[in-house]
Amino acid sequence: MKIATWNVNSLKIRLPQVLDWLVEHRPDALCLQELKLEDKAFPHEALAAVGYRAVTNGQKTYNGVAILTPTPAAEVSRDIPGFADPQKRIIAATIDGVRLICGYFPNGQAVGSEKFDYKLRWLAALTDWVREEMVRHPKLILAGDFNIAPEARDAHPDWKDEIHVSEPERAAFRALLALGLVDAFRLFDQPERSYSWWDYRMLAFRRNFGLRIDHILVSEPLRAACRGCTVDKAPRRLERPSDHAPVVLELEV
Repeated sequence: MKIATWNVNSLKIRLPQVLDWLVEHRPDALCLQELKLEDKAFPHEALAAVGYRAVTNGQKTYNGVAILTPTPAAEVSRDIPGFADPQKRIIAATIDGVRLICGYFPNGQAVGSEKFDYKLRWLAALTDWVREEMVRHPKLILAGDFNIAPEARDAHPDWKDEIHVSEPERAAFRALLALGLVDAFRLFDQPERSYSWWDYRMLAFRRNFGLRIDHILVSEPLRAACRGCTVDKAPRRLERPSDHAPVVLELEV
């Protein structure tokens, strides 16, 4: 089983890259974030042409998430239950007995800002809900753009901005792990300075001045099934790329 997550930073712009990636890699599920599309504008026909269907939770201009699969997804749900939020950031579905939650976590803008407070409230609500989901679905994967670099090694040593690396954000990440989730990327030996996001400015990708903020967390019943987890930097080298690269998890289930 192959599960991937990718913040495409506008599916309208990146659709040809997504289609090519699907054809080359044939994942069992691809979680997309930052669609920037309403559901009615989602390119279902183009995906069907390469053998995929999608469940979506979109909105115009901002946010938006989707799960792409070659077979129908079951038990689809959208948003965090009980958390009033106009921003479309969550979609969940069951695929081959595995509960998959795709999330586009808030950026937070700046530590201490209103958007940062919203980020922490959103993370707390997500954690409570995931705890409940894990009771119903012991085999669970939480994947997406977390907008959190959980450890010092997940940020370039010269990163000076507090956002993404602040202690409240990292504590929220640890709270998710405390539910019984495991960072799949860290189950395997990885190159130093492994990142999944690079700013478009200052030649950041060429300099590898980045952050690892895209993650795939797996529940304990899936830990032993994990066979590898990597960042696919190839799409970041393309013309007009997303500023994020896909993260890919291989499981034997």
